Amino acid sequence: MPQSAAMTRRLHHNYAANRLEDGFWRADWLETIRTESPRMREVYEKVKSVAPTKTTVLLQGDTGVGKGNVAKLIHQHSSRKDGPFVHVHCGTLPDTLVESELFGYEKGAFTGAEKRKLGRFDSAQKGTIFLDEINTISTALQIKLLQVLQDHIFQRVGGETSIEADVRVIAAANANLRQLSTEGEFRRDLYYRLSVFPIEIPALADRREDIPHLIQSFIQRFNYVFSKEIHTVDPQVVQALQRYPWPGNIREMENLLERAYILETTSVLCPESFPQEIMSDAGSAAEVVLDASLPLATVRKQALEHIESQYLKELLTLHQGRLNRAALTAGVTTRQLHKLLTKYNLHKEDFKPPSSVRHKPSS
Repeated sequence: MPQSAAMTRRLHHNYAANRLEDGFWRADWLETIRTESPRMREVYEKVKSVAPTKTTVLLQGDTGVGKGNVAKLIHQHSSRKDGPFVHVHCGTLPDTLVESELFGYEKGAFTGAEKRKLGRFDSAQKGTIFLDEINTISTALQIKLLQVLQDHIFQRVGGETSIEADVRVIAAANANLRQLSTEGEFRRDLYYRLSVFPIEIPALADRREDIPHLIQSFIQRFNYVFSKEIHTVDPQVVQALQRYPWPGNIREMENLLERAYILETTSVLCPESFPQEIMSDAGSAAEVVLDASLPLATVRKQALEHIESQYLKELLTLHQGRLNRAALTAGVTTRQLHKLLTKYNLHKEDFKPPSSVRHKPSS
């Protein structure tokens, strides 16, 4: 069995065993919560704390990090697990439809309203409503949502009767709601109501240690869906996917793997099934040009420096220029890491995401 497959199975066994002993998590969710990332473990510990309560939860993170899965995880481990889970993607609904979609409308509320229509809050009674991309809703709708959170009641469009909302609200945002509220683009009072229990979900680039078992998990699911058998993954594929920056996060990984899976004609997921630009650097770290005209000591020194330089570049890419984390992974002190970066003329700023690099204003 290839090393990558053996490693992922071993990690799966150990972590799943720990979760079973925990006694809290449902067996059918063990694959979802499998992680080797300290940051994701923090997320799941927060889920474990908040799920049994009635508290409103705000999930924050980039598009594609899996906020919907975390929302379902909270619902399925709550006292409302037997009730409905209603997912509303606010960002895909026109402003004119969001209110009637959420709260429903009465007959005659507007032209074309020929009969009463129940909204998503009606459908979610005694369950959970998940408001995805909450940062996109209008100010007028924010006021109505604030009433639901404060008073646990709502009115249908065109109606005057107050309806009790026996609904737990989980909201998600792919923008910084605190900043939006400070800038006046999102109601501050609603932000405080939504963020009673905030959970920040890290980007895939910040949890690269989970990439091998995520690959394996997707392949197992594809085997079931497509009635096809791919048993192992070429180590070059795993290495390349661990280096890729994943701007689209887990959603992008799923789409990329599904395409490669469909193209693959063997029982091993090979580099040839992936876009060349992703695989092109897969073997570069190990390639060293040997010059037999040089003394062995010189060649040995050159090879060591080449490997050290490539290792440092991948290390800084993995940790996005964070020297403390990089030093911890490398097993050296931050001071030693600084010396190595100076030796190879590497700068941590070159490995940080573009959004986190502060540019000086032009004079």
